[in-house]
Amino acid sequence: MTYLDTYARVWIPDPEEVWKSAELLKDYKPGDKVLQLRLEEGKDLEYCLDPKTKELPPLRNPDILVGENDLTALSYLHEPAVLHNLKVRFIDSKLIYTYCGIVLVAINPYEQLPIYGEDIINAYSGQNMGDMDPHIFAVAEEAYKQMARDERNQSIIVSGESGAGKTVSAKYAMRYFATVSGSASEANVEEKVLASNPIMESIGNAKTTRNDNSSRFGKYIEIGFDKRYRIIGANMRTYLLEKSRVVFQAEEERNYHIFYQLCASAALPEFKTLRLGNADYFHYTKQGGSPVIDGVDDAKEMVNTRQACTLLGISDSYQMGIFRILAGILHLGNVEFASRDSDSCTIPPKHDPLTIFCDLMGVEYEEMAHWLCHRKLATATETYIKPISKLHAINARDALAKHIYANLFNWIVDHVNKALHSTIKQHSFIGVLDIYGFETFEINSFEQFCINYANEKLQQQFNMHVFKLEQEEYMKEQIPWTLIDFYDNQPCINLIEAKMGILDLLDEECKMPKGSDDTWAQKLYNTHLNKCALFEKPRLSNKAFIIKHFADKVEYQCEGFLEKNKDTVYEEQIKVLKSSKFKLLPELFQDEEKVLSPTSATPSGRVPLSRTAVKPAKARPGQTSKEHKKTVGHQFRNSLHLLMETLNATTPHYVRCIKPNDFKFPFTFDEKRAVQQLRACGVLETIRISAAGFPSRWTYQEFFSRYRVLMKQRDVLGDRKQTCKNVLEKLILDKDKYQFGKTKIFFRAGQVAYLEKIRADKLRAACIRIQKTIRGWLMRKKYMRMRKAAITIQRYVRGYQARCYAKFLRRTRAAITIQKFHRMYVVRKRYQCMRDATIALQALLRGYMARNKYQMMLREHKSIIIQKHVRGWLARVHYRRTLKAIVYLQCCYRRMMAKRELKKLKIEARSVERYKKLHIGLENKIMQLQRKIDEQNKEYKSLLEKLNSLEITYSTETERLRSDVERLRMSEEEAKNATNRVLSLQEEIAKLRKELQQTQSEKKTIEEWADKYKHETEQASMQSPVNYQNQVTFLCAFLFPSLFPFFTHSSASFCCGSGILLDFVLFFLKQEPSEKKAPLDMSLFLKLQKRVTELEQEKQSLQDELDRKEEQALRAKAKYESLKRQELESENKKLKNELNELQKALTETRSPEVTAPGAPAYRVLLDQLTSVSEELEVRKEEVLILRSQLVSQKECNVLNMSFHHHHVSLLYFLNTFLGRQSPQDYHMLNEDGELWLVYEGLKQANRLLESQLQSQKKSHENELESLRGEIQSLKEENNRQQQLLAQNLQLPPEARIEASLQHEITRLTNENLDLMEQLEKQDKTVRKLKKQLKVFAKKIGELEVGQMENISPGQIIDEPIRPVNIPRKEKDFQGMLEYKKEDEQKLVKNLILELKPRGVAVNLIPGLPAYILFMCVRHADYLNDDQKVRSLLTSTINGIKKVLKKRGDDFETVSFWLSNTCRFLHCLKQYSGEEGFMKHNTPRQNEHCLTNFDLAEYRQVLSDLAIQIYQQLVRVLENILQPMIVSGMLEHETIQGVSGVKPTGLRKRTSSIADEGTYTLDSIIRQLNSFHSVMCQHGMDPELIKQVVKQMFYIIGAVTLNNLLLRKDMCSWSKGMQIRYNVSQLEEWLRDKNLMNSGAKETLEPLIQAAQLLQVKKKTDEDAEAICSMCNALTTAQIVKVLNLYTPVNEFEERVLVSFIRTIQLRLRDRKDSPQLLMDAKHIFPVTFPFNPSSLALETIQIPASLGLGFISRV
Repeated sequence: MTYLDTYARVWIPDPEEVWKSAELLKDYKPGDKVLQLRLEEGKDLEYCLDPKTKELPPLRNPDILVGENDLTALSYLHEPAVLHNLKVRFIDSKLIYTYCGIVLVAINPYEQLPIYGEDIINAYSGQNMGDMDPHIFAVAEEAYKQMARDERNQSIIVSGESGAGKTVSAKYAMRYFATVSGSASEANVEEKVLASNPIMESIGNAKTTRNDNSSRFGKYIEIGFDKRYRIIGANMRTYLLEKSRVVFQAEEERNYHIFYQLCASAALPEFKTLRLGNADYFHYTKQGGSPVIDGVDDAKEMVNTRQACTLLGISDSYQMGIFRILAGILHLGNVEFASRDSDSCTIPPKHDPLTIFCDLMGVEYEEMAHWLCHRKLATATETYIKPISKLHAINARDALAKHIYANLFNWIVDHVNKALHSTIKQHSFIGVLDIYGFETFEINSFEQFCINYANEKLQQQFNMHVFKLEQEEYMKEQIPWTLIDFYDNQPCINLIEAKMGILDLLDEECKMPKGSDDTWAQKLYNTHLNKCALFEKPRLSNKAFIIKHFADKVEYQCEGFLEKNKDTVYEEQIKVLKSSKFKLLPELFQDEEKVLSPTSATPSGRVPLSRTAVKPAKARPGQTSKEHKKTVGHQFRNSLHLLMETLNATTPHYVRCIKPNDFKFPFTFDEKRAVQQLRACGVLETIRISAAGFPSRWTYQEFFSRYRVLMKQRDVLGDRKQTCKNVLEKLILDKDKYQFGKTKIFFRAGQVAYLEKIRADKLRAACIRIQKTIRGWLMRKKYMRMRKAAITIQRYVRGYQARCYAKFLRRTRAAITIQKFHRMYVVRKRYQCMRDATIALQALLRGYMARNKYQMMLREHKSIIIQKHVRGWLARVHYRRTLKAIVYLQCCYRRMMAKRELKKLKIEARSVERYKKLHIGLENKIMQLQRKIDEQNKEYKSLLEKLNSLEITYSTETERLRSDVERLRMSEEEAKNATNRVLSLQEEIAKLRKELQQTQSEKKTIEEWADKYKHETEQASMQSPVNYQNQVTFLCAFLFPSLFPFFTHSSASFCCGSGILLDFVLFFLKQEPSEKKAPLDMSLFLKLQKRVTELEQEKQSLQDELDRKEEQALRAKAKYESLKRQELESENKKLKNELNELQKALTETRSPEVTAPGAPAYRVLLDQLTSVSEELEVRKEEVLILRSQLVSQKECNVLNMSFHHHHVSLLYFLNTFLGRQSPQDYHMLNEDGELWLVYEGLKQANRLLESQLQSQKKSHENELESLRGEIQSLKEENNRQQQLLAQNLQLPPEARIEASLQHEITRLTNENLDLMEQLEKQDKTVRKLKKQLKVFAKKIGELEVGQMENISPGQIIDEPIRPVNIPRKEKDFQGMLEYKKEDEQKLVKNLILELKPRGVAVNLIPGLPAYILFMCVRHADYLNDDQKVRSLLTSTINGIKKVLKKRGDDFETVSFWLSNTCRFLHCLKQYSGEEGFMKHNTPRQNEHCLTNFDLAEYRQVLSDLAIQIYQQLVRVLENILQPMIVSGMLEHETIQGVSGVKPTGLRKRTSSIADEGTYTLDSIIRQLNSFHSVMCQHGMDPELIKQVVKQMFYIIGAVTLNNLLLRKDMCSWSKGMQIRYNVSQLEEWLRDKNLMNSGAKETLEPLIQAAQLLQVKKKTDEDAEAICSMCNALTTAQIVKVLNLYTPVNEFEERVLVSFIRTIQLRLRDRKDSPQLLMDAKHIFPVTFPFNPSSLALETIQIPASLGLGFISRV
C-alpha cells in the first residue's frame, strides 16, 4: 500500500495493550516519515515510520467485520486484527470460541457457562460446521461426520498452556461423542469412557500456580466405533508423566490430587489400616504449602474416583491395593536418614514411617532399611556392596517413590484400557489428543524441553496440514498455484532429534561412566554453537543453552538433564519390592518386565525407567541381558514418532486453548498473555499463510447478492459468473488482486475491505440522495401547509371583523327593545305586588278565625270519646276479675273430679291385660289361615305345572297326528263344533253378564248404605254439632278412655276398626262392676249388654261364613283342575278317533299323491287343525280364569258388605242410644273433651272405608272393561273363523287348499313376527339385567360387602312385555361382521399388515378399517365369546404395532393408523352402552351397543397405543421438517435484497440464496399443506389435527430460535424482518386452514419476540424498559444472548453497547425463569383424544372387494 487517506484507521504498537487503534488526520503520501494520528481516547500522536523498511502500520478492518466467527473472514489478516476480534467476542459478546481457518480458538472464561447441555448437543448434532457459531461441539460433529462420510479416522488435537482449558475441552468432545453416537452394546461404553476422566485426573492432575487442575501428562484417547458408528470401546495412550512432582512441589503447588483425596478420607473405616493423617504431616504433600483448593472437596472427589473405578471394573480389593501403595509412598517420603560419615548413612532403628511402609508393602524391614542405605556395584570380575551418603540415600528414596508411582500409573492406565476394550471389531476411531502446549518459565528443565519438542512436531504437522488444505482448495478451484512462503520448523526439529542432535548427545553422555551435565553442555556448544542459527549460548552461563522455537526463544538449564533422562532406581530395592507378600506390588513390576526390555541390569546396577505408557516392540531373541535400556528421551522420541504417524493417518482437527489472564479472573482479557499464546499455538501462522494467498473467498451468487448495489441494470446478465467478472474488472483494475475459480472468487487481503468501502460509499451517496429528496419534499410540504394556513387565517379574521360589526348593530337595536319592556315590567310588577299583599292579609285573617273554631269543636268531641273508653275499661276489668275467680273455682272442682276419675281409669287399665290374652288365640288363628292360604297357592302352582306337562304331551300327540292327511275331512266337522262351542261360550258370557249385573246391584246397595250413613251423619252434625260431639265423646270416655288413642294411632288397620271397637265395648261392659255405674240408668245398661251380645253372635257368624267361603274356594279350585283334566283327556281321545277315521276314509277315496305326508292338502289340513285346536284351548283357559275371578269377587263383596253393615249398625246404635240423653248428661260426659276424640276416630274410619270402597269400585270397573274387550275380541275371532269356513266350503277343493294355505301362512307369519319381537324385547331385558348385574357386582367388589339384598326386584326386573302384532318387514342388517376363528390372522393381515394407506384414504371412507374391526368385535360380543373378543383386540393392537415398527418412518402410514386407532377408540366408547356416550347417538345406533362385555380396559390400552402413535407421528414430522426449518426460516431471503450476505471465512456457510435443492419457506408451507391434506383424507379428528399442527409449529419455532441463538450472523435487523415476514406467512396458513384457535400461533411467540428484539431500538433506558415488557416469552439468558450476538450487516447499523446489556440484566434480575438457553425442541405437548362420535350408521357400511375380506359376512 503506497498511500493512506484521511480518516483511515490503523493499528500502532503499544507497550501495554500491544496494539492501539488510531485514526489518520492527514493523508499519507509516499516519502512521508511521520503519520499524524489521533487515538481513540482523543489524544493526538505523531507516529514515526521505520526508516529502513518504511512499512505503514496495519489497517483496521471495517466495523462491520469486527466480531466475525471466523478470523479468516477479516479483510485485513494480521496480528492486531486477530487480537482485537478475539477481544471483542470474548469481552463484549461473551463468546469464548472463534474459528481461525481450520483451528478452533477456545479462550478459558474461568466461569461455568450454560453452553454444554444436552440441548446444545442436540442443536449441533447433524449441522455443518460453518452453519453454527463456533463451538467445541461443532468440531466434534465435524470429526464424527467426516468419519462416517469419508470412512477415515479422525483426530482432535487439543493444545494450550496449563490452565487454558485443554482437559475440559477434550472432556466435552468425548461427552459429545458419547451422547450423539450412543453405545453399541448394553454395557454403556460411553459412560465408561467418560468415567475414565475422574480416575486419570486424580492420578495425573495437580494444582500449579497457573491451574488448579493441571494435567501433568499428555494423553491420546482413541474412541472406537463400529460400522454403525456407535461407540464400542476406547484406548488411552499417555505421554511424559511428571514424576518429579511426586517428591517435589514448588511454592503454592500441590502433589497429585489422589494423595490429598486419601488424606481427606483417612477417617473412613476401610482406610484405618493405612495409618494416614493430615496432608501437612507428609513430606511429599506439604512442600507446596497449599494443601487445599478453594471450592474443591477432596473427600467428595475421592467418592467420585472410587465410583469411577467401580464402573470401570476395578474391584474393591484392587482399589484398596492401589490406596495401600499410594499410602506407602506417602510414608516412604517421611523416612529420614542419619549420617555416619560423609560417605555413609543409616536409618534409626524401628523407624515408624519405614515400619508402616514395610507393613503396607509386605516386605522385610531390615532388608529395605539396608538397601535404602547401600548399593551394589558390579564390575567385570566381581560384585561388592557400597554404603551411600545421606544425599544419595534421599535421592534413591525419592527415585524409588517416583518409580513405584509411575508403575502404578501405568498399571491403572492398562486396567482402564482393558475395561474400555471391546470384543467387537473396531471399524474406525476418533482420537482426542490432550497434550501440553508450548511452555517457557524462568527455569526450564528436561520436562519443558520434551514438551516444546513435542509442540515443534505438532506445529510442523499443523503447518503441513494447513498448507495442504490451501493447495487442495486452489487445485479444486483451478486457481494458478503459487508457492507460499511459510515458516518451516524442520531445522529446529533436526537440531533436537537428528543425528548428533541434542537428544543424541544427551543419550551418549548418559552412557558415559562419568558423564555429567557440564560435559554434556560443552559437547552441545562444540557441536552446534555458531553452526546452527537456532542454537545459542547465554552470555553469563556455561550450564545453559537457548533454542529458537517457532513460538519463542527458550533458555534451558542443563542441570538435571542426565539424571532425568536416565531416570534410574537401584535394582536391589526393586528386588525387595518384587519379593513382597502383597500380590499387587509384584504385579506392577511383572508388567514392567513384560512391557519393557528384558534386561534387568546394567554395568552401573541401575534399571532405567519408562516415562510413557506406549509399549515399544518386544525384544529380539538375540538381545542379551547386559544390553542397556532406552533412555527417557529416546523413548519419548519413539512414542512421539508413533503419535505423529497416527495423526498423519487421520484427518486432524485443531483446538487451541488460550489462557486470557494469569489470575483466573472471569472474562478478563490480558492482551500480552493472549498474544504470546497466539504466537505459540500457530494461530498467527495460519493467518499468515492465509494472508499470503487469497484469504477472502466468495461464491458467485454470494458476491452478486452482496454487491448487486454496485451494478447497473445493463450489467446484470443471466450468467452470474460472467456478471461478477464484468463488475470486478471495472471495480478492481489490478487483476492480481483476485482470481476466478470454478465456483468462487478469490481475493487478496484488503480487497474485500476495498469493495466494502465502495459499497458503503455507494449506499451513502444513495442515502444522501434519498435524504435530499425527502428533505425537499418535507420543506415543500411545510411551505404549502404554511401558505394554506395563512390564507385560512386571513379569511377567518375578515369574517370575524364583519361578524363583530353586525353584532354591534344587533345589540343597539336589542338594547332599545329591552329598555321598553323593562320599564313596562317594573310598573306591572309594582301593581301586582300591592294586589297580592292585600289578598294575602285577607286570607290569613279569615283562616285564623276558622282554625280557632275548629279546635274548640275537636276538643269537645275527643273528651267524650275518652270518657266512653275509660268507663268501658273499668267495666271490663271488673268483669274479668269476676270471670277469673269463677273459672278458678271451676278448675279446682274439675281437678278434684278428674283425680277421682283417674283412680277409676287406673283400675280399669288393669283389666285390659286380660282382654289382650283373650285375643291371642284369634291372632294365632289368623296366622294359621295365612299359612293355609300359602299352602293352597303352592298346590295351585303344582297343579299348573301338571297342567303344563299335560299340554306338552298333548302338543306332541297332535304333532304326531298331523302326519295324517285324513284331517281334511274332519276340519269341517271341527269347524261346526267350534261354532257350537262359541255358542256355548256366548251363553257362559251371558251368565257372566248376569252375575256382573248382580255384582253391580250389590255394589249399588253398598253405595246406598254408604250414602245413607253419610246422610245421617251430616244430618246429625247439622242439627246439633255439640250434641253429636258430646254423644261420641261420652261413649269413648265412658267405655274406653284409656285405650282410645290406640285406635286413632293405628289408622292403617281401621278397616276393621268398628269390629275392634265393638269387641272393646263388649269387653268393657262385661268387666265393669255394677256398683260403679250406679248413677246411670239400669235399663240403658241392659240394652247395651243385649246389643253387645247380638254383635258377638253376628261376629261369630261372620267368622263361620269366612271359613266356609275359604273351603268353597279350595273345593272350586280342585274341581276346576279335575274338570279341566277330564275335558282335555276326552278331547284328546275324541280327536284321535276322528283322525283315525279321516285317515281311513282318505286312503279309501283319495289318490296317493294327495295323502302323501308332503302333499299340499296334507299340510293345509294339518295347519288348520293345529290352529283351531290352539284357539279352542285359549278360549277354555280364558273362560276358566273369568269364572275364578267372578267367584273371588263375590266373596270380597260379601265381606265388604258385612263390614259396612257392622259399621252402620254401630253408628245407628250410638245415635239411638245417645239421642235419649239429656243435655245435662252430655255436659257431664263431655267434661274432659273425650267424646270429640271418639268422633274424630269414627270420621277417620269412615274416610278409610270410603277410600276402600272407591278403590274396589275402580278395580271392578277395570275388570269389567277388560272382560268386555276380551268378549269383543272373541266375537271378532269367531266371526272371522266362520267367514273363512264358509268361504272354504264354497270354494272347489284345490282353491280351498290354496286359501287355507294362504291363511295359515299369514297367521304363522304374524305369529313369527310376534315371537321375534318378544324375543328381541326379552334379549334387551336380559342385556339390561346383565348390565345391572355387572354394575352391582362392581359395587360389591368396591365395597367388599354383599349388598345384593338391598336391591329391590323393581331395579332389576322389568315389567313383562306384552306381545304386539306388527306387519311383517324385511330383516335389517344389524351392523355386525361374522368371521371364523381360524380367519382371524387372515383378517389382521389383509386389513392391517398389508393395507396400503394411500389407496384406502383416497378411494374409501375414512376410518373404514376401524369400523370393520369394531363390527367384528360387535359380533363376538353378540355371541358372548370373550375369548374371541380378547384374541381379536390383542391381534389388532399387535398388528398395528408391527406395521408402525416396519413402516414407522412413513408419515402417511403413521397418520393413517393414528386416525384409525382413534376412530376404533371412539367406536368402543360410542357403542359401550354408557349413558355419557349414548346421548350422542341416534336410537338406531343405541341398538348397536355392546351387550355382554365391558371393554374399558381395552379402551385404556388403545388410548395408550394412540399416544405412542402420536409421539411417533411427531418424530416423523420432526425428521421431515428438521432439514427445512433453518434453511427456510433463517437462511433463505424470502424478501430479496433486504439483507446482504456478509463476508464469510474458510468455513463457508450454507448459501442464503435459493439454489436448486435448497429449502425455502415455500417448501415448508408445501410440506405443511401435504401433512394437513393427508390427515384430513385419513379422517383424523379435527381436535387431533389441531394438536399436531400446534406441535409442528412448536418444532419450527424452537428449532429456528435455537439456531438463531447459536448463529451470530443471523442476529441482525434485516434478519429480524425476514423472520417476521416468514412468521406472518405461517399465520396466514393457519388462517386459511381455520386453525388459529389451535394454539399453534402461541408456540411461535418466543420466535416473534426474538425477531422484534432484533428490530427494536436498543440505546436508552426507555428502550430497555420496552424490551423487558415486550419479551415476556423469552428467558433472561435468551434476551442477553440475542443482544450479545446482534451484529450489524451494514455500517449504518450500530452495535449494542455493553452498558445497555447490563441495564437489561439489571432490570431482569428479579424475573424467575429457566436458566436454560435453548428451547427443548424435543418437547412433545401432552395429547388428548376428545370423544368424537360418528354419525355413520354401521348397517350402511359396505366392504369393498379390494380389501380381500370375502371370508367375513354381514349379520
